[in-house]
Amino acid sequence: MSGVSVVDDSERVGLLAGLAGVAALGGLAAIGAARNMARKSVVGRSDPHADIDLTTMYDEHARTVTTDDGLDLAVRTIDLGDVPNGAYPELTIVFVHGFSLRLASWHFQCEQLAAEWADRNYRFVFYDHRGHGESDPAPAETCTIAQLADDAAAVIRSTVTSGPVVVVGHSMGGMTVMGLARRHPALFSSIGPVAGVGVVATASRGLTEAGLGEGLGNPVIDAFRLSVRRAPRLVQAGRGLTRQALEPVLVAASFGPAFFSPALGSAVEKMIQSTPIETIVNFLHALEIHDESTALPALAQVPTTVVCGDKDRLTPLPNSVRMYSQLGPDSRLVVVKGAGHMVQMEEPRLVSDAIVDLVDRARVALPAPRRRWWKRRAKA
Repeated sequence: MSGVSVVDDSERVGLLAGLAGVAALGGLAAIGAARNMARKSVVGRSDPHADIDLTTMYDEHARTVTTDDGLDLAVRTIDLGDVPNGAYPELTIVFVHGFSLRLASWHFQCEQLAAEWADRNYRFVFYDHRGHGESDPAPAETCTIAQLADDAAAVIRSTVTSGPVVVVGHSMGGMTVMGLARRHPALFSSIGPVAGVGVVATASRGLTEAGLGEGLGNPVIDAFRLSVRRAPRLVQAGRGLTRQALEPVLVAASFGPAFFSPALGSAVEKMIQSTPIETIVNFLHALEIHDESTALPALAQVPTTVVCGDKDRLTPLPNSVRMYSQLGPDSRLVVVKGAGHMVQMEEPRLVSDAIVDLVDRARVALPAPRRRWWKRRAKA
């Protein structure tokens, strides 16, 4: 019958097995999250972010970027400084968010860097990945790092009118930046626009080799993912159970063991909860098979910064050390003590300072030909 999903017994078994496997993966994380919540409810301790409102970033200048395959991505841009009419930004910084999050995860960097560079002619670009935030839903077959890399290229083409670009990615956003370097190496060449790269709490490969990511290699996760694609209505019916299994993994791994801010923790949890369960599950496979090691030589052509919390359980510190060791001479490693996966929220000032340093180094290293790259392209 039209519009009806027919599910056989084997698919039901696969789905139930997948749910059981995801639940097993999340079990210990859920216990850890419960313990953290108990510890964080200490009477008399004030929340430093009690009034946090991450939605304000969506009040910025809104635009839509259409991807190469026709999806619309939600984009927010901020132009700093006193820009004369018709003038182009001197430099653009593109921020790429992480898995199951949205552009609002850069809230603190947006505020802090806008204050830091209030007199600079810079542009900030934030956008939601396909399937995340306010962007269009992502068809299952497009939930890949390669597709996200092509999306990032489309965003750069549409929002960078002149001058060099610094690209900063967190978690899956960092993987997206690596995919961008592999699939679009000309952007990182001596005449390309990308002048610097920052990767935060991410990995070039080996996500299933350590930390909570080891669970991604579980075959029952594959059974669940197959069920999402072949029996979406059954999954929809069980999405409450699915979220109970998956979300504790993501929430518990977001912050370090000593972090305290119930409001910020709730804000991150809300971002995760607002991401469609189909998006989360479909992108799990992209994380599982992720290997962008071959992109590192392209990244090594420009100044880079690698940031990681030493308590990150999703992309543990050894991943960042390994990346750093394979980058160019103008690369820096910033290790944030006590921080977890959401290091840009947990210790925002340290991450913002690392981005300031990256931009300063990119400006110094920038050769004259790259400054004229967009102008030459426009005349061609």
